[in-house]
Amino acid sequence: MVKLGFQVLNAGPLATRENVIDMARKAEAFGYDSIVVTDHVVIPRRIESRYPYNATGRLFVPPDADYLEPVSMLCFLAGGTDTIRFGPSVLVLPYRNPVLTAKMLATIDVLSGGRLFVGVGAGWLAEEFGAMASPPFEHRGSVTNEWLDIFIKLWTQDNPVHEGAFYRVREIACFPKPAQKPHPPIFVGGNSPAAIRRAARYGQSWHAFRVPAAELPPLIGLLKEEVRAQGRPADACGLSVRYGVRVVGASGDTGRRSAEEPGRVFVGMASEVAEQLKRVIDLQPTHAIFDCRTGSYPEVLETMERLADEVWPKLR
Repeated sequence: MVKLGFQVLNAGPLATRENVIDMARKAEAFGYDSIVVTDHVVIPRRIESRYPYNATGRLFVPPDADYLEPVSMLCFLAGGTDTIRFGPSVLVLPYRNPVLTAKMLATIDVLSGGRLFVGVGAGWLAEEFGAMASPPFEHRGSVTNEWLDIFIKLWTQDNPVHEGAFYRVREIACFPKPAQKPHPPIFVGGNSPAAIRRAARYGQSWHAFRVPAAELPPLIGLLKEEVRAQGRPADACGLSVRYGVRVVGASGDTGRRSAEEPGRVFVGMASEVAEQLKRVIDLQPTHAIFDCRTGSYPEVLETMERLADEVWPKLR
């Protein structure tokens, strides 16, 4: 059965202390399997990099908006919930020191009782790489692979050794290990062939972001080919998907989304959204995760509740 997830908003005016913990607890009460948060640390005032996940190429968050840091926020959400799973969708790995990040993620998994999954990506915003003094933007794919190597070694080995192009690990111990064995599930984000190859090598899931259903089958085929090439079992790396959504009642306002995102953002009454989503769910992803970035806080909560109570039963 496909597991249902929702984004707790950690950017913009709705990202307040009260709202984020309320959303997390409501998601748990509504029966969601997971909640996610997104990752930026700073928003450059001048951006020439193109945002790859919508038609405009523009980031949806202005520079002066609040943006809660995701690893810190996951600690807060873990402490405020009991059963729901959670993770970043996705953590930009080159922004952070790999040893410290691995330790922080392992700590969250231990303290939450093994509820963490780790969504990862290579990043797209060159200007933010510069602000973070990260390894060079043009090497972000290789850095992401190396950071994943380090994570897995630190999480699974008592005496990890890593001799890489960007980082070395030797003569250290790193405990506690994560509660989940061998480690928390890794969801590898990004829609490019390189990201799919990374998922096939390291991931328990390829995390496709706003890919229209008609475009998914050949990419799933590539994923299966790459998993075989890695010598892993056919079911070692599944598919998870992420889309935007707005679910309204019969008199609700569906005009808040621009018309440029069909197949990437699903808008309408429950029956309409279910019909739009059917092509995606028929592809049997292991997880379907949604976000609602429009309207007031009550409207976001309405979407979260209607998605769980009215849309999802139609798809089961």
